[in-house]
Amino acid sequence: MLLFADELYRFHRSGDEEVKALRGVSIEVQPGEIVAVTGPSGAGKSTLISCLAGLDEPDGGAVWVAGTRISHRPERERAALRARHIGVVFQSGNLVEHLSVRGNIDLAQRFDPARHTGGPDWGGRARARAGRRWRDELLERVGLADRALAGPAMLSGGEAARAGLAVALANKPSVLLADEPTGELDRGRETDVLRLVRELAGDSTAVVIASHSAAVRRFADRVVSLLDGRVR
Repeated sequence: MLLFADELYRFHRSGDEEVKALRGVSIEVQPGEIVAVTGPSGAGKSTLISCLAGLDEPDGGAVWVAGTRISHRPERERAALRARHIGVVFQSGNLVEHLSVRGNIDLAQRFDPARHTGGPDWGGRARARAGRRWRDELLERVGLADRALAGPAMLSGGEAARAGLAVALANKPSVLLADEPTGELDRGRETDVLRLVRELAGDSTAVVIASHSAAVRRFADRVVSLLDGRVR
């Protein structure tokens, strides 16, 4: 399996009250599998995505990505593992505002430690060329080749969602995690983005989508329902 989370617990404090966001949630996802995580607001969906991505640390349990434990490590190590193995898409805020769509993909690729060579050797140049080829292919496949130099403020909602997906896939991640990625789209645009997820993730990427959307539930290979921080 590419993604495995074992008995995740996450607690938050609000004054004297303790909020149990996750209560022993386990999940595993295979290559090529798309799993929808559903549940009402406050069920723990976003907290689960953050823990799976290494953006938040569980209070109990652990997460493994591509055979490597990402949880309970220093932030620098988690960030390096995330850049190499995980693509993350949020409902909004996926793009750096002062960069073009192409610039956003280039920036994401620079964070991948596998591309760092320590000098201008031929291997580094070859990786840079491969990265540019993949960037241009992504732009073509998400239908944004003619919008590559546009800034985020110039994009429609559907274009921004597709650009965010391209950024998340910039380093060909093992795992794609999405938190309400189609929440601001109409039905037609939502279908287009979900189709792209299936097409671009292919057979090698494990995908988890947290969403309220019935279309996402129908689209997924499997549905995991959360209620009060537990799998129901």
